[in-house]
This record gives sequence, structure tokens and C-alpha cells, in this order.
Amino acid sequence: MAGSIQAPVTSVDEGRVALEPIQLVAPDGTPTTEARYRRDHPPETLAWLYELMAVTRALDTEFVNLQRQGELALFASCRGQEAAQIGSAACLRKTDWLFPQYREIGAFLLRGITPAQMGAVWRGRWHGGLGFTDKCVAPISIPIGTHGLHAVGAAMAAQRLGEDSVTVAYLGDGATSEGDAHEALNLASVYNAPCVFFVQNNQWAISVPVSRQQAGPSIAHRAIGYGMPGIRVDGNDVLACYAVMAEAADRARRGGGPTLIEAVTYRLGPHTTSDDPTRYRSQDEVDRWAALDPIPRYRTYLQSVDVWTERLEHRVETRAARLCAELRDATINTPDMDVGELFDTVYADITPDLQAQRDQLMAELAKEA
Repeated sequence: MAGSIQAPVTSVDEGRVALEPIQLVAPDGTPTTEARYRRDHPPETLAWLYELMAVTRALDTEFVNLQRQGELALFASCRGQEAAQIGSAACLRKTDWLFPQYREIGAFLLRGITPAQMGAVWRGRWHGGLGFTDKCVAPISIPIGTHGLHAVGAAMAAQRLGEDSVTVAYLGDGATSEGDAHEALNLASVYNAPCVFFVQNNQWAISVPVSRQQAGPSIAHRAIGYGMPGIRVDGNDVLACYAVMAEAADRARRGGGPTLIEAVTYRLGPHTTSDDPTRYRSQDEVDRWAALDPIPRYRTYLQSVDVWTERLEHRVETRAARLCAELRDATINTPDMDVGELFDTVYADITPDLQAQRDQLMAELAKEA
């Protein structure tokens, strides 16, 4: 019932979380024995998931290339996390709201946000993020964990409006170490909000390993403390992520309240393009996780069920090339921004402090001209 307060999970058995993540496709591409969730989607759906993952990887690579060539100031790669993003977003309705961090380009692609729109964010344009809300996607959140509260607020608003939409907060393992995430989880549970917390545990919060962020068995195990279900899923298995999110969203939609999902995955690249991960993690570790790459795993599975074809691969490559070209064109052929926009578009009328900062910056730039 909308607005009702759920009875908390009170027993250890009731709130027990399995340490072994849910997995439907094994690392070698074969089906697992997991029988609680379905994997028998129509061939069109299976192919669609592969296309989205592969195109996300291609766009990610193009973004990194553009940054290395000086066209972008910064970029946060999602390489290795495509299955978690695509699987979790693909099962949702278009009216379900996504509250992303800054690494979810797979979810953006799925919702129809264009490469040019994504690129404007990383170019630092004042209109970066415009159009996202048209697709029920909140603007990218750079502050860590704060958007979880926004997701809960939107979920509570949907309750009061009598809507059956669900909100999804995309968090990283590092975000769960922030107070904002704790407040969001607690608030969602107390008010039985239709919100799913999807934590992409990519093992590193910049340079801090997840082992130094918690003393408990897993991130999902924290769910019992909030009185909500917690589940671990193989974040490199797109079908498992799809199944687990579909279950959590359905539960929320029926008034069952929030769920905490921990998708166990790995950030194959640096935290951002300004990061040097060789300073804090070994190549052996990266190689071990690279062997679990979600895209070749899923391709092997599709081959085994006679869905993958050369025609599908050609379609994927063609779409990837087209979108990468659109991204490059929108980035390179867009005029450099007027840095004054950083100050002029904050308030309807610029404040004295901002005006002083603007004048100081313009004076400094004039010296370099």
C-alpha cells in the first residue's frame, strides 16, 4: 500500500544473504545450474542485450581516445561493467527513473540518450545533462552518494502521486562508505519506498579496495540492518543482473519496498582518465578479472543457443561505428565553450561573489592570450 511502513526484517535467517553471487552464465559461457531465475528470453532480447553491451564498450573506448587527444578534460570509463549496467536497466520500464553516478553510459545508451548529449557532460558545457530527464534519467551526479537521497525522494513522490514507477540508484562500492548512502537506505526502508539500490562493486573506490571499506561479509549483507532484502549477483553476467533487477523492481512496484543489490564486477580501466591504477593494484589482479570479461562470456553463451550470428556482429559493429563517429563529430566540431558560462548560468542574476570570481578568471585568461 502506498505510503505504508514495512515490517522490518528481524531474524538472521529472514535477512540472510548468500555470499555466492547469483549467476546464470558461467565464466566459460555455459549455463549454470541456477534454477530460481529465467534465462529463456526471446532471441531478439538476447541479441539486443549483446548489442547494447558491445556498443557501450565501443563508445567507452572512443570517449577515452577523445580525452587522451585533449578533446575532453576528463572521463570515467565503465569498461568491464557493461553487463551490470545493461542488465540492470534493460528490464525496467521507460517510466522508471534512473539516478546515475558518472560511469553509467550503458544505461544512458539504453535509454536513448545520444553520444552528443553524453559528450556535452564531459566537455563541461552548461547544457550538459539537458534532455536526460526526458528519458527519466537524472543528471550525472559527481558528488559521491548524494543522488541516493534524490532517488528515494523521487520514489516517495511516486508513492504519494499513486504512480507505480520504480527508482534505481546506481552506486559504487565507495559510495556505500558515505553517510548520504546510509541515510538514503534507511529512509527508503522506513518509508517502504519503491527504490532499488544497485551497487556496482568494482572492487576499488579510486585507490581504496573494498576490503578496507567494510568489515562485514559483503555490501549486500548490510541490507538486514536497514530491514530490506539484500542480494549479491555476478555483475559480469548480464542475464543474472537482468533477472535480479527485474525481481527487485517487481517487488517494489507491488509495494514490497526497497532492495539492496550488490553486483560483483571489476573496473578494468582507471577510476578516471586522470588516475594511474598501476600505483595501487597489480597487473595479475587485472588479468584475472579481464579473463571474466562480460562481453566475450555472453557472446559464447549466445553462440551455444544459436543466437549469435555474423549478421548480428555486423549490425553491432555498424551501429558502434556510427555512434562513435557521432560522438567524435559532436565533440570536435563543437566550438569551445565560453568559460563565462560557468558563472553566468548558476543564478538568474549573478551574485557579487561569483562576479568577483568571474572577473578574476577573465583577467588571468587575458594575461595568457
